[in-house]
Amino acid sequence: MSKADLSKRPAEVAAMFDSVAPSYDVTNALLSFGQDRIWRKRVSAAVAPQSGQSILDLAAGTGASSVAFKKEGVRVVAGDFSEGMLAEGRKRHPEIEFVFADATKLPFAEATFDAVTISFGLRNVVDVDAALREMLRVTKPGGKLVICEFSKVQSRVVRPFYNFYLLRLLPAFSRLASKTPEAYAYLSESIAAWPSQTELVAKIDAAGWNSATYRNLSFGVVAIHSAVKEKRA
Repeated sequence: MSKADLSKRPAEVAAMFDSVAPSYDVTNALLSFGQDRIWRKRVSAAVAPQSGQSILDLAAGTGASSVAFKKEGVRVVAGDFSEGMLAEGRKRHPEIEFVFADATKLPFAEATFDAVTISFGLRNVVDVDAALREMLRVTKPGGKLVICEFSKVQSRVVRPFYNFYLLRLLPAFSRLASKTPEAYAYLSESIAAWPSQTELVAKIDAAGWNSATYRNLSFGVVAIHSAVKEKRA
């Protein structure tokens, strides 16, 4: 396969994820040393789904992130723009509704969801600002946004070790753990190029969300950003 580049052409990124769909979750668990499960639990706690609510989980992939929101009385919609990921997800989690969804042009009516969340997918979107506005559009007044994404390590002690892992060891490990190492070379490059925590807060604010904040996990390797949609007067 050819590796998608940082221009993030949608067709190339989708094709890349199509090719890794069957092994994606296992490889991620290996490369994150099992931290991905902890991160998903933190996202679920931030979303805090309640009976009667509808949750949209974007960049849901095979549904590993979506399962955490599936509680009694909660409607979970898993959206992704990789048909390969969606097909794999439907096989693994028939209890969840999987929908093809481009984050910049969501196929949902205004004010449909009580919460919109996206984990490790926003940096793959060709137009992040448009995606944030679309997420706002489909969220109900008073609803919330929860973003989990790789970010910038804050500790000066940890940062050089993490950068070495990200730019040197991760691509090397992926060549052993994955049949498609090109996808994980893209992963390293896209993480390194991603905005800082405060820069993403500014983007969320500019898109029209309120009360944007972030919480670092694993020294800032990952950050959870949260915001709310203003209630109507």
